[in-house]
Amino acid sequence: MKQILDAILAGDTPGEEFARLEVPEHYRGITVHADETGMFEGLPTKEKDPRKSLHLDDVPTPELGPGEALVAVMASAINYNTVWTSIFEPVSTFSFLKRYGKLSPLTARHDLPYHVVGSDLAGVVLRTGPGVNAWKPGDEVVAHCLSVELESPDGHNDTMLDSEQRIWGFETNFGGLAELALVKSNQLMPKPEHLTWEEAATPGLVNSTAYRQLVSANGADMKQGDVVLIWGASGGLGSYATQFALNGGAIPVCVVSSPEKAEICRAMGAELIVDRSAEGYKFWADEHTQDQKEWKRFGARIRELTGGDDPDIVFEHPGRETFGASVYVARRGGTIVTCASTSGFMHEYDNRYLWMNLKRIIGSHFANYREAWEANRLIAKGMVHPTLSRAYPLEETAQAAYDVHRNLHQGKVGVLTLAPTEGLGVKNTDLREQHLAEINRFRDR
Repeated sequence: MKQILDAILAGDTPGEEFARLEVPEHYRGITVHADETGMFEGLPTKEKDPRKSLHLDDVPTPELGPGEALVAVMASAINYNTVWTSIFEPVSTFSFLKRYGKLSPLTARHDLPYHVVGSDLAGVVLRTGPGVNAWKPGDEVVAHCLSVELESPDGHNDTMLDSEQRIWGFETNFGGLAELALVKSNQLMPKPEHLTWEEAATPGLVNSTAYRQLVSANGADMKQGDVVLIWGASGGLGSYATQFALNGGAIPVCVVSSPEKAEICRAMGAELIVDRSAEGYKFWADEHTQDQKEWKRFGARIRELTGGDDPDIVFEHPGRETFGASVYVARRGGTIVTCASTSGFMHEYDNRYLWMNLKRIIGSHFANYREAWEANRLIAKGMVHPTLSRAYPLEETAQAAYDVHRNLHQGKVGVLTLAPTEGLGVKNTDLREQHLAEINRFRDR
């Protein structure tokens, strides 16, 4: 692995030299183990500790198949699907690997008693399999996490609808929280040249998810002037939604949970902010009963900020805790677009406020390659900025996942995999200097 890292750090190693580098038989990766899936049974979700289930193991390098690439991973990131994997909720991801393994002799590689996790990466292509022409060894890349087979007609208008669509590193093996990763070549995109490895690794999943959910015609199809209510607006997903709203001429109403997170939104350019903790919103009177008076108080606060307007779009991802309020506060004919459900999957809302006011609920899940490419292009042009707040070494990935699980973070949490230190990988210093304040926004707090 040292030869690979030396070639990357040299910065000017020709592609043909990367092609001649020896690929190691084993590499270090963050895993969960199939024989530990019952370790948290009976515990509430918040008491399930990723530090007990995530391991740093030496694992065999997988066989490279047609249409695939083997990437040396310089940095990765923590996403909530890694948290779910680590606490075995809502189901163990080994059920996904077993199902995928039955698809073909090639996919059988994924059905193993360990799962190498992670759905983001920034790194360098080492090898490509048969049929790969767009990428070659030595290319600096980032990866989006949509894995598709595309043998069914269902996915050819929108690959997210493919019958064999999966999230790489969550529903497949050999993910990005490792020194090497196996990806399909149509997951790869150019690494933004003004970003470090750890900065470039963090946007992939959340930036693309926010783009589809808010901007794309497959999501809310946001337009200029729309009032957009954004939950968790300083967080990994919401911070990109806030940037898209501001860039697209919409009016974000940012919901946060602390004065520090409110300041992050103001630094992005948002003016309308609700600190839900300071204002004491409690949408549930008890475990089984929502408090509609709190929905109404919340709606009145939004109208106070907007000059009387209800949200055209509600960018919804907390799920159970907030969904009833989200449906209530959306304007007549408005849209609630939802993903993730980090506070719980079983949503409850009063359907009268939906059907009688002609509102729509749209489910949104990650992004297709076109959407991911466009979202990455905005990053590469310096129009949208990464939201990295901290980078952990690979050895501390379990702690990083714990921090995300307990909401002890802001923005995105990165992980250095092969990169020995932060700050490496910048190629376009002029663009970096131009946007350095925006790049460092989350790290200043």
